[in-house]
Amino acid sequence: MKNLILTTAALALTAGMAMADTVRMGTEGAYPPYNFINDAGEIDGFERELGDELCKRAELDCEWVKNDWDSIIPNLVSGNYDTIAAGMSITDERDEVIDFTQDYFPPTASAYVATSDAADVTGGVVAAQTSTIQAGHVAESGATLVEFATPEETIAAVRNGEADAAFADKDYLVPIVEESGGELVVIGEDVPLGDGVGLGVRESDGELRDKFDAAITSMKEDGSLNTMIIKWFGEGAVIYN
Repeated sequence: MKNLILTTAALALTAGMAMADTVRMGTEGAYPPYNFINDAGEIDGFERELGDELCKRAELDCEWVKNDWDSIIPNLVSGNYDTIAAGMSITDERDEVIDFTQDYFPPTASAYVATSDAADVTGGVVAAQTSTIQAGHVAESGATLVEFATPEETIAAVRNGEADAAFADKDYLVPIVEESGGELVVIGEDVPLGDGVGLGVRESDGELRDKFDAAITSMKEDGSLNTMIIKWFGEGAVIYN
């Protein structure tokens, strides 16, 4: 559930497009298990499965569009697609430019990963993905921030000694740590950031937002959303009560 720091340039972009017959679902395709490109070259992951189900319940014809993270909000606003389903946390700053559905993934924590639990995350060098609220948090923490275009590059920076630690969503980091064979460890306390993950839509697309909101509500009420979260994030995942 990455948290994009908006620039004033994004405020100038407008679309004002009516809801299309085919709803284009925009995602990054590079943030497993939220979204990724599978071996067949197709968009996959929690948000692909969720988005397809939401479109079915909302009786919408949907197709998927891949877009880099650093331009994902401007390209929504300019009309290149109609939603953002990309692990994007709901924040007041983003809400000034786009609109959000209710959350479809509860608020969770960010965390630090390093090769040693002795790594200095407050005074050392910490890697984070560019244009995220994690990067903003590191910049304000007293640590030296190094930014990278993709989350994979932040982990590589830790492994090659370019950074003392990486800071990202804990849901993203834990599988990487588990697969590292002890090379990487989660260190320090969890850091709560963001207000849950929701679908981003243009502010002019209230009808589309309402359709997706109703579909998300139905999945919360029948328990299928919790089932899907556990499928992709494991039994220890935060779910809805």
